[in-house]
Amino acid sequence: MLEQSLCPLCGSKETLHLYVGAEKGNGREFRRCTDCDLVFVPSRFHLDETAQRKRYLEHNNDPDDQEYRRFLSRLLDPLRPHLRPNTIGLDYGAGPGPALAAMMRENGYDIRLYDPLFHRDESALDRSYDFITCTETVEHMSDPIRDFCVLDRILRPSGWLGVMTGMLDSWDDFPNWYYHRDPTHICFYSKRTMRWIGRRFFWQVLCPRQNVVLFHKLA
Repeated sequence: MLEQSLCPLCGSKETLHLYVGAEKGNGREFRRCTDCDLVFVPSRFHLDETAQRKRYLEHNNDPDDQEYRRFLSRLLDPLRPHLRPNTIGLDYGAGPGPALAAMMRENGYDIRLYDPLFHRDESALDRSYDFITCTETVEHMSDPIRDFCVLDRILRPSGWLGVMTGMLDSWDDFPNWYYHRDPTHICFYSKRTMRWIGRRFFWQVLCPRQNVVLFHKLA
């Protein structure tokens, strides 16, 4: 049955109940948009900023952790061939330990940080960039269309946006997926969703490896 629960990405009213989570007794509902294919958690289940911050600080974001660096290299390795030396970038959603930014600087790139909880430097959003990285960030967005509009505004023509987030090939596998058990994860994307985003902003979409999407701004 269709209900009027607006998709936070495309604004469609055509959203379907997908699943109710039982983890930790929170009973969060997950809905799927039939237009852009986003799966999202309605806002009544979102954590406040204090609870979000506490949860993020439980993550291992140590820039010196080699295993974490290998994880981040899943985005860095396919993105780097598209970037010219000495280009300027932004780590959007850098988190408490901006390891990817450290790795980018080691590779000769000038990079700034923005995070609404840990690096709330609004001046970072008042300039433009040759590339933007978004690792394990888009799943936390309560208003994803607003964030993607910001990213489009600050990304220069011919620039690159690299996104890394958990994705499934089929929503049939959603109930057994570990990714939705994190209470700060409130938006879930498929390749169909990523193609919708590409059409919305006139970005070319590349999927170089699992859970990694590169957007190329064409104009």
